[in-house]
Amino acid sequence: MKENINLSNLPKHIAVIMDGNGRWAKKQGAMRIFGHHHGIKSVKDTVEGCVELGVKYLTLYTFSTENWNRPKLEVEGIMQLLIKTIGEEVPDLNKNNVRLKAIGDIESLPKSARKKLLDSIELTKTNTGLTLTLALSYSGKWEIVEVTKKIAQQVKSGALAIENITEEVFSSFLATGEAPDVDLMIRTGGDHRISNYLLWQLAYAELYFMDDLYWPEFRRQHLFEAIYEYQQRERRFGKTSEQLPSVKV
Repeated sequence: MKENINLSNLPKHIAVIMDGNGRWAKKQGAMRIFGHHHGIKSVKDTVEGCVELGVKYLTLYTFSTENWNRPKLEVEGIMQLLIKTIGEEVPDLNKNNVRLKAIGDIESLPKSARKKLLDSIELTKTNTGLTLTLALSYSGKWEIVEVTKKIAQQVKSGALAIENITEEVFSSFLATGEAPDVDLMIRTGGDHRISNYLLWQLAYAELYFMDDLYWPEFRRQHLFEAIYEYQQRERRFGKTSEQLPSVKV
């Protein structure tokens, strides 16, 4: 599948909803946290696949604000796994020139998880290849509310005039910051929804849903398949097919 990918037409920004860890574990007769452990291999393979192709931005929906409502034992297990994994992966991130970032309500994370995360971000900040962003304690609605508060404060202080608020200005306040809007969103697990994820950034993304694959089963060949499918689609952004430069009339 990799050989069929047009490297001159890669999605600049890929977002992934890593769904199905718990359901995959239940099929194995194991606890849900077992699925989260096995999902780490999928993350590593996806990151390495993006590095291999030259994708510049990858954002993973790691833990939503709604996930705090899951059973306490599962949440504690996920947080412990997060601390362990982030620390262990820094050498590989540096070897692959990957810069780590995080978006979301980071202050709501346990102190130990927050420290490990911030330390790892610091240790990879000079890398210039793939930017890997973990969405932690994140939701799209939460982000939009936070942006609105920041813009309101700018208006209140006189630093920004209401008439100067544009889509570009709004985008500059988003947690994803320098990253372009999402080109391709991949979701495993069979559900066909975006689940409060990157609501602004997904406005014109191509959506790719995998009905028969849980996240622990996802490997780089599945990433390549999604990118190949993305390249077969016509992205019009409100225009007609005839207006696109790649179409000869």
